[in-house]
Amino acid sequence: QVQLVESGGGLVQAGGSLRLSCAASGRTFSSYAMGWFRQAPGKEREFVAALSRSGINTYYDDSVKGRFTISRDNAKNTVYLQMNSLKLEDTAVYYCAAAPASGYYRVVVHTTEYDYWGQGTQVTVSS
Repeated sequence: QVQLVESGGGLVQAGGSLRLSCAASGRTFSSYAMGWFRQAPGKEREFVAALSRSGINTYYDDSVKGRFTISRDNAKNTVYLQMNSLKLEDTAVYYCAAAPASGYYRVVVHTTEYDYWGQGTQVTVSS
């Protein structure tokens, strides 16, 4: 069982930056591949970024590639999403998620493979 709590959301102007954090409970955090997803009003939840258990392998949606960086600190049971050059279309509720992963270097992209989800944190980008 893993409980996830996101923080760091807020209101930011276009072009600005935010760093989201996701704190995980439990002592098996390093056993999970991690991901960030987002959901804008009236839209389905969509994949943003994924990170392997090792913290080495990453995968990003094309819409955020080069602007967002996912990372983790297994000693702190925390995964981060650094968001730079924010755009209006990045406005959404951002969720972190954890997926049991047997492979140390495997990234998990599909929503259905994630077993645990946080409650979400709102990110609003203004013009």
